[in-house]
Amino acid sequence: MNKFIVLLFAFTCVFACKSPEARKPETVKTGSFIEESAIRNKKLYEAEEKAIETYIKAQTNEEFKASEFGFWFSQDSLVSVNNSKLPEFSDIVNFDYSISTLNGQVIYSASELKNRNYAMDQEELFTGLREGLKLMKAGETYTFIFPSQKAYGYYGDENKIGRNTPIISQVTVNSITKKQ
Repeated sequence: MNKFIVLLFAFTCVFACKSPEARKPETVKTGSFIEESAIRNKKLYEAEEKAIETYIKAQTNEEFKASEFGFWFSQDSLVSVNNSKLPEFSDIVNFDYSISTLNGQVIYSASELKNRNYAMDQEELFTGLREGLKLMKAGETYTFIFPSQKAYGYYGDENKIGRNTPIISQVTVNSITKKQ
């Protein structure tokens, strides 16, 4: 039995002193999901842009302009109240708006959405509308066409607006109260 213990001890010492071997790295393909997602998003954007261009061409009574923010707008009425200025950070903007699809189906009417007060850039509001309000003065009415990434994006509003849905919003700014 002693010989067995000595032999086991010697065997352990010999193999315990072996230096560690480096493991070979596994081959992992990274970025494939991101690349596929980018391709899918480009196709989605192109399809939305084509649908928006078709809608704009069909509107003979309105002239839409592309904004630097990535959406289109038409100035329906330019009646400024008291020569008001554009809203600035923390100004309170009182406005009414409605939301519809590109085919004209009303998603939310102005009466459903109700009159709203919004503190510029201090409250939650979907990106396109937040940027669109920056272009408007009190008393003006604009029609905006927002691609899905400027509207409710991938998730929609989890109620009536589906995912990746471009929308049309008619917005009227009633008043702008300057910050104190």
